[in-house]
Amino acid sequence: MPARAWRLTLAAATLMALVGGGRSAFGLFVSPLNTASGIGLPALSFAVALGQLGLGLAQPLIGALVDRVGAARVIVIGAVLLAANTALPTAWPLPWVVALSLVASAMAGGAVGSNGLLIGEVNRGVPATRVGLAVGLVGAGTSVGQLLLGPATQWAIAHRGWAWALAATAVTALLALPLSLPFRRRHPGPAARPAQALADVLRDGRFWRVALSFGVCGFHVGFLGVHMPGVIERCGLPSTLAGAWIAVSGAANIAGSLAIGLALRRYNPAGLLAALYAVRALSIVALLALPATPAVMIGFAVLMGASFMATLPPTSLLVARQHGIQRLGTLFGTVMLVHQVGSFAGIWFGGWAAMATGNDRLLWCVDIALAFGAMALVWPRGAATRPWPHGSSKDALRVRSAVPVDVG
Repeated sequence: MPARAWRLTLAAATLMALVGGGRSAFGLFVSPLNTASGIGLPALSFAVALGQLGLGLAQPLIGALVDRVGAARVIVIGAVLLAANTALPTAWPLPWVVALSLVASAMAGGAVGSNGLLIGEVNRGVPATRVGLAVGLVGAGTSVGQLLLGPATQWAIAHRGWAWALAATAVTALLALPLSLPFRRRHPGPAARPAQALADVLRDGRFWRVALSFGVCGFHVGFLGVHMPGVIERCGLPSTLAGAWIAVSGAANIAGSLAIGLALRRYNPAGLLAALYAVRALSIVALLALPATPAVMIGFAVLMGASFMATLPPTSLLVARQHGIQRLGTLFGTVMLVHQVGSFAGIWFGGWAAMATGNDRLLWCVDIALAFGAMALVWPRGAATRPWPHGSSKDALRVRSAVPVDVG
């Protein structure tokens, strides 16, 4: 890749590490925040879920703003707001302050390291033949953050207290300020007509099949990110296993994201995406069938991690190939809205189901059904788009985006 494309990709991956890693480690704060504020687990779960929904609602607007004014300004403003709102509960651990912080910080994080913001920039700035790998690297950034911030956050909570750990998380958000620099200069190519008008895309069944499948992804990862430490405790396992679970799943996510990015050069993205949802469903079936031991949980972390962000490259590539890259920030922001609606459902339903039943079996059964449903939505039928040949250009991408991609 050209040097500027590498800088853009690495900056995007690091931003994803900061925001996605911090979000992945947030489950470690659930119990301390609940105890300190007295908000209650159902209300706390609802606030977190509402934050994810707010993030989703903001995604199309953030994407449209980036399409207009560029990503750098959006990232800078988002980083300041993210740091301020993350730190709020350390000063005022009141129920309404905790709820406000969770909602506001989730939305601010979308302006720093969201898929809708960064994926559009990477698709614009990276040669078409390397987009799959570049998006895989960005997805792996979340895993690197998860791998580093999970154990670090658990250590900080254990040795310095939850307030100190949360304040440190807020400070790390400010690292996004220098990382915005590679996004400052944008050199768009020759103007070209979009493959479809925006209104036509939003009436296209192919777009909504991909978007709904990503909503299932949101349901799954939203639950895991917030409630997996609780799942481990409810299985009677040591709470310290949660940090290791986060780290192992993060390491597996790096491998899974990079492997999918490379596989996209040879295989149909719709088929790869269907296979990933099948892996998720079968992994949960295995978790339910096997005894709850540390080894089983670590194995589950490997399988979940390998598919965690691996859905991102084929999903973004399907949207780009179907509908072009000129409005990809807006389009993928809309896809992320559906993802966050799913995340809202997974976080809220996960907390409610655990309180109502005392375990997580109901949630897992629903998740299995949804994963198989997502597989059906994206299953390729008929003529499928093949990977671009070597030497394809962005102009080729624009031409190919007018060719239908059948995802079921």
